[in-house]
Amino acid sequence: MIRIDYRLEPKDLQKKLTLFWELSAEKIKLIDKAFNPSKGSPVFTVDGKYTTRGWTEWTQGFQYGSALLQYDATGDSYFLESGRKATIERMASHISHTGVHDHGFNNLSTYGNLLRLMNEGKIPFNEWEKHFYELALKISGAVQAGRWTPINSGGFIYSFNGRHSLFVDTIRSCRILMASHLLGHVLQGENDEKISLLDRAVQHISATAKYSVFYGEGRDRYDVWGRTAHESIFNVNDGNFRCPNSQQGYTGFSTWTRGLAWAMLGFSEELEAFQLISENKLKRLGGKAAVEEMMLKAARATCDFYIKNTPVDGIPYWDTGAPNLHRMGNYLDKSADPYNAWEPVDSSAAAIGAQGLLRLGNFLLKNNKQEEGKKYWQAGLTVMNSLLDYPYLSTNPAHQGLILHSIYHHPNGWDHVPVGQKIPCGESAMWGDYHAREAALYLHKALSNEKYYTFFDSLNGKTNN
Repeated sequence: MIRIDYRLEPKDLQKKLTLFWELSAEKIKLIDKAFNPSKGSPVFTVDGKYTTRGWTEWTQGFQYGSALLQYDATGDSYFLESGRKATIERMASHISHTGVHDHGFNNLSTYGNLLRLMNEGKIPFNEWEKHFYELALKISGAVQAGRWTPINSGGFIYSFNGRHSLFVDTIRSCRILMASHLLGHVLQGENDEKISLLDRAVQHISATAKYSVFYGEGRDRYDVWGRTAHESIFNVNDGNFRCPNSQQGYTGFSTWTRGLAWAMLGFSEELEAFQLISENKLKRLGGKAAVEEMMLKAARATCDFYIKNTPVDGIPYWDTGAPNLHRMGNYLDKSADPYNAWEPVDSSAAAIGAQGLLRLGNFLLKNNKQEEGKKYWQAGLTVMNSLLDYPYLSTNPAHQGLILHSIYHHPNGWDHVPVGQKIPCGESAMWGDYHAREAALYLHKALSNEKYYTFFDSLNGKTNN
């Protein structure tokens, strides 16, 4: 269980954050200099060098978005120009990509960050450039909402596995539906049917909360408060749920920790976004109170599970049911060991989950849930304190990765095992590096008394609520 440090304050991480951004700048420039974009998107490192791994192109937005986050934190114009140029030249196909569930990753990390920077006055205002970024977000949200499977209780955005498949990580792509809706956009279907992106976002969030998250209510023998299934399988002929499954975790009856982290952050972010939505807009979906309570229950449950099933330093192993964890003794009662001989840790899950903990904590604190909010906030700071330090922060100037000991797909054996080691370790992943930067920027803005950082800051008050 995480040993939550209740004395820790954001200012205590200032020195670590300063070093983090210095190293981050070096890593981005290393990749810019050495990586050939014609080979595809950088996914993870092998021997410290970023390489590709064909599955889907879901990491390119994280690469260019990292440069934009770096500019936001440091003001160094190299990163603005690098990120903006690459977004304009290489991200257009991601807007119209009908074959993936990753729009909330790729396009909010690039076009969304650029729009936010312009609306915050951090880059010069240009009306047509602003419309360009807004149009990208509008279309991306509609394209993502088009990947739709109707079920008996609504529907969901289906994964690249097919119409039967709901992935827990797609909760984060609901951000693009929300951004598009708040910008006043709709999806138009056959006979010019206007399909509400808000409705589809709520239905997908609800399906994820119902089928991907467990609440200890007797659903099956493995029903534990807050655990998640990576994939939920449906019969597309009658819309019925069939079973939990896993793609990157150990089984459908254990918890892949990066999927858990996506849920932690996704539900917490949507709770913040729905503060912009009026009661009137949500009446037909059960009412605002019911929708928020559904999201809050899922956010609390997943964050509680993470706290309970992660080692004391806040860095999780790749799956809470990994088959060799029992060989490590009381592994939850000590700091995670990325160099052990049995099961890898996944620092990218920590980078994602930390932000979920911080956002949920902040949400509860603002809603007068002081004791509960403090628990999650301090847990998030505890995780970040570990992530920004040895052995996770990459200080080797030749290593292109920023956060070490990430895992991509352990069951498939895709991750690199260094010479002399028995399990994958010592490598980085583009999503882990990006989300570490995003969490660091979140704290940077808190320390600098800047505007609270959210994905919908880019909308600048233009809300179709």
